Amino acid sequence: MNYTYLECLALFGVGGAHPGGLQLTKKILAEEKINGDTTLLEVGCGTGQTAAYLAQQYGCSINVLDNNSIMVEKAQQRFSSLALSIDAKVGDTENLPYPDKHFDIALSESVISFTNVIATIPEIKRVLKRNGRLLAIETVLEQTISEKEQSQIIDFYRFPQLFTVNEWVTAFRDAGFQRVDVTKYQPGLEQVDEQHAADFSLSETIDDALLEILGKHEEIMQRNKDKLGFRIFKCS
Repeated sequence: MNYTYLECLALFGVGGAHPGGLQLTKKILAEEKINGDTTLLEVGCGTGQTAAYLAQQYGCSINVLDNNSIMVEKAQQRFSSLALSIDAKVGDTENLPYPDKHFDIALSESVISFTNVIATIPEIKRVLKRNGRLLAIETVLEQTISEKEQSQIIDFYRFPQLFTVNEWVTAFRDAGFQRVDVTKYQPGLEQVDEQHAADFSLSETIDDALLEILGKHEEIMQRNKDKLGFRIFKCS
């Protein structure tokens, strides 16, 4: 069977697969004003690692959504085991099942890159309150690369597009965000301890092909370490 990279993550049940993992997430969230009155949407929740942390740390109202039913099922199992009341849905980022101006904060950790950016960002903007904020960690193209190199990356990850920092900023502003703050993610600067390591919720059957995909991912990241990077976007 030809698995995609995202299907691979789902079957391994990888929590904190995004750059920086839970440690970076905690740092970003600590800079926000989050309390029990905050309404938060996590777009692309994966196995629910971040949402569980948010609920336990801040006691805020959380809705989560992912387009992969396996991920949502694993997230629901996590929430149930921790006795957390978090609404988890299978859904599409380009057609969010939430009302207008509903959330204070939307969080996306390496998710928007895998969608049609031009459709997803306005949808996130739609469900945010007037002064709402979008926090996103996304892949960026650091330098010009050949069409062949770009095709290899896009084909493997199934990215609909591969944006430079300026193209990301333009997309956020075109969707109506007036302020876009950008921070470069520098890997390897923080000490990752056991508490912040990626966690796994394995499916019963793990095909050898899935291990090959993870190996291919590491190979692509290493080969393109100067060409692909990550940015933290804070949009309001």
